[in-house]
Amino acid sequence: QVQLVESGGGLVQAGGSLRLSCAASGRTFSRDYMAWFRQAPGKEREFVAAINWSSGNTYYADSMKGRFTCSRDNAKNTVYLQMNSLKPEDTAVYYCAVRRWYYSVSDDDYDSWGQGTQVTVSS
Repeated sequence: QVQLVESGGGLVQAGGSLRLSCAASGRTFSRDYMAWFRQAPGKEREFVAAINWSSGNTYYADSMKGRFTCSRDNAKNTVYLQMNSLKPEDTAVYYCAVRRWYYSVSDDDYDSWGQGTQVTVSS
């Protein structure tokens, strides 16, 4: 059974940085894509970024490009989301999710999710 555990969220001032981690276990992920989504209060969950576990190729939502960087450490089975130049509108619960074969920007296409980690950016 796949298990995903996020960590690294917290309170940061606008312009600051945070690095989120997602530790994955339960199977070999060489054929998977790991994605980050976020959900702000009263809003739908939205795609942030994704990474191919094998190749390391990354994909980003347009609004995150240049500020967020997704990476992975295969030895630790962990994916990271480095977030820089944070804005108050980045405040949300951030989730990691996994699916096989191809990435998707739709949360409906992911079958395993972490519990989420809160990121709050103060102005």
